[in-house]
Formats: sequence, C-alpha cells, structure tokens
Amino acid sequence: MTQTVLAVGYQQNWVDIVGSLFMRNAWLGGTIVALAAGLMGYFIVVRHSSFAAHALAHIGLPGATGAVLIGVPAAVGLGVFCVGGALVIGALGKRAADREVATGTVLAFATGLGLFFNSLATKNSSTLTNVLFGNLLAISGQQLLSFFALLLLTAAGMAFIFRPLLFTSVNSRVAEAKGVPVRGLSVAFMVLLGLTVTMAVQAVGTLLLFALVVTPAATALMLTARPVLAMGLSAAIGLVSVWAGLVLSAMFNLPPSFVIVTIACAVWLVVWGGSRMPRRGRKEAVAQPIG
Repeated sequence: MTQTVLAVGYQQNWVDIVGSLFMRNAWLGGTIVALAAGLMGYFIVVRHSSFAAHALAHIGLPGATGAVLIGVPAAVGLGVFCVGGALVIGALGKRAADREVATGTVLAFATGLGLFFNSLATKNSSTLTNVLFGNLLAISGQQLLSFFALLLLTAAGMAFIFRPLLFTSVNSRVAEAKGVPVRGLSVAFMVLLGLTVTMAVQAVGTLLLFALVVTPAATALMLTARPVLAMGLSAAIGLVSVWAGLVLSAMFNLPPSFVIVTIACAVWLVVWGGSRMPRRGRKEAVAQPIG
C-alpha cells in the first residue's frame, strides 16, 4: 500500500486518512488552536512576551506530570500550572524587563518541580512525550469542547481589554500616567496567554509551541503594522500551516506537529527574505557613485 519516495513513505490511501474521524478532530482542534494563537500572537510579539509564552509551556510540564501522579487528567494539571504561572508572572512584572526576571524565576522553580515529579514515578514517559511534542491526532471530542470553550473565553477577554491593552503595549508609562491599570492588564493578558498555551501544547507540544504561537504573528507584523489586520493575518498563517500540515502528514506518514511547524517557519523565512530584498537594493543603489 505504500511507495517510497525520497525515503518518505507515500500513502496512497491518504484521502481516506484525511476523512477519518481522528483526522476530523485534528482539523477542528488545530483550527481552534490556530485561531486562539492568532488572537494572542500579535500582543505576544508587541509586548515582548515571547519568552513568557515559551516558558509557560515548560511551566505546565510539572503540572501535567503531577496530575498523572495523583490520578487527574494531565490536561487539568497542565492548565492549572500554565494559568497559575501566568498569574505570578503578570503580577510580578508589569513591564517587559520585569516580566523577564519573573518569568525566569518561575520557570526555574517549575523545571525543578517537574524533575521532582518525574523522579517519583516512571509511568510518566508517555505523558512527557505528549506534552513535549504534542499529539494532535489523539485529540478527543471532549478536548474539542474544552478547546472551543477556551477559545470563546480568550476571544471575549481579548475583546474586553483590547483597546487599553494596545495602549499599554505601545507606551506603558504614558498609559499608567493616564490612570490605565497597567498591572491589572498585564495579569489579564498573561492569564489569556496561559489558556492559549494550554491548548497549543496539546496540539504541537512544548518544544514546538513557539513556532505556532509566535512565528505567524511575527510574520504578520512584517507585512502590516495594523493591529486587527496583523491578528487576522497571523490567524490565517496559522490555519494554513495546520491544514496543509495535516494533509502532508497524511500523505507522507509524517508527524503532524513537525510538518505544521515547518510550514509556519518556511512562511516566516520567505516573508523575512522578501522584506530584506528591497532594503538591500536601495542600499546598493545609494552606494553606487553618480556618474
């Protein structure tokens, strides 16, 4: 049933695979995660919170392993630690420099706690693998419902704080001088980020989360500076990456997370290269002597 093409197993029945129930759940779950990442990614980049987004995924790791130890679903522990870590980081740092220190401190403690939980039992290997690398093809119907609820909560929260959050993201000192609750907005944003990370980790894993949450937004910001348009482009890039990644993974029997992240990074690289070409051309034109 398979043919070997460049050492990659091409599956002739990939159309049937794409239409299967588990793949439908993967499509829906990946779509929800891409939309949530698109909503949050713009502010992650603008507020210089990329490190926080990456760290929250690792902070959730001891939550997942600890939940398995006490017989609780790993997703519950993951969400509790992600949101809890987000609350601490948001409360301790209202500016980017303060957030980096708080993030590093919380991350160090969470990493040590994760090692401790992992040493207590050896049955966590599958949980660690799923959290580290994701398992988009194993998303259940119950997870889809929780994903959809978290997406609605994230969208509602973002709509509520959008204007003041944009103000504080552009100039926090001026916003604070005008009475805008900078610290409260920082905490609210970090909580929404924690919810998004909780979803994204289950799709692409801790190690690959950065590319889905941050890379599409960084790509969109190279194309436009308008917040709403950048958020829309970020979500669109994420959706294309997820949909194309699932199809290619079914065609060539590849891990979906790897393909999704590869597509997102490839789009970023193309846009980054395209944005540099005109500038280089202008510099060369200026450098040439006028004859």
